[in-house]
Amino acid sequence: MELESAGGGRPRGAEIAYEAMAPVYDEFTHRNDYETWFGHLLPALEAHGLRQGRLLDVGCGSGKALAPMLRRGWAIDGCDVSAAMLARAREKAGDRVRLHVADMRELPVFGRFELVWALNDPVNYMVDHEELVRSLAGMRDNLAPGGLMLFDANTIEAYRGFFTEETVVERDGWRLIWRGRSDPGSPPGSVFEASFEAEPLSAGAGTVIAPETHRERHFPEAEVLEALEEAGLACLDVCGYTDGEGLVQPLDEAGHYKAIDISRPS
Repeated sequence: MELESAGGGRPRGAEIAYEAMAPVYDEFTHRNDYETWFGHLLPALEAHGLRQGRLLDVGCGSGKALAPMLRRGWAIDGCDVSAAMLARAREKAGDRVRLHVADMRELPVFGRFELVWALNDPVNYMVDHEELVRSLAGMRDNLAPGGLMLFDANTIEAYRGFFTEETVVERDGWRLIWRGRSDPGSPPGSVFEASFEAEPLSAGAGTVIAPETHRERHFPEAEVLEALEEAGLACLDVCGYTDGEGLVQPLDEAGHYKAIDISRPS
């Protein structure tokens, strides 16, 4: 696999957090079911004329979404701000995927892709409206003619839950601890914080991962739609998502934990 670096100055909060989390990220997220999720996402994209070809996975992390799309016949590039997360992706995909170290705030043009997506809320690591617009415009610039773009963003309901609570996972010899630090009464549009840390369950079984802060901003849907327009994108669909229901319209910020946006260049 080709591991490329795209340089440039950038805020390093998300990079530092995921560099620390990389060794145990897959263990912490072991319940994520990408096959089921893609069984909902891909038909929604196909309804808007998705053509199979090249995929750019922005914020691809440890590469958990790569294998399901490779099995479907896609040619894939992936990028992430964390080189440590990409090293785990390389272990999974071998030389079948091109990987690039890149921050989505300063996204280079890697090619022309029939599908560009950013899964598992990387857009929420944008700290303000301008960063959101820049990241969306960078993804737009990688689209082939007729290509589609999809991303998910956490709803206020998700932030008032996961980012205010403590979650402990014990798996594969690790105790993995997520501690929400935010107020469940925070209004829409707030910045939410949590810390992640890990410790081996047996002495000498691994190195303790000290707490690192994850800082995300909730973007109300009206602001997301405004940012899409400013980035030169036309929104085609907005759906809510829950594990039990799949994609649902209309989006209910108080009842769904993700908002799914599908767009194309305007």
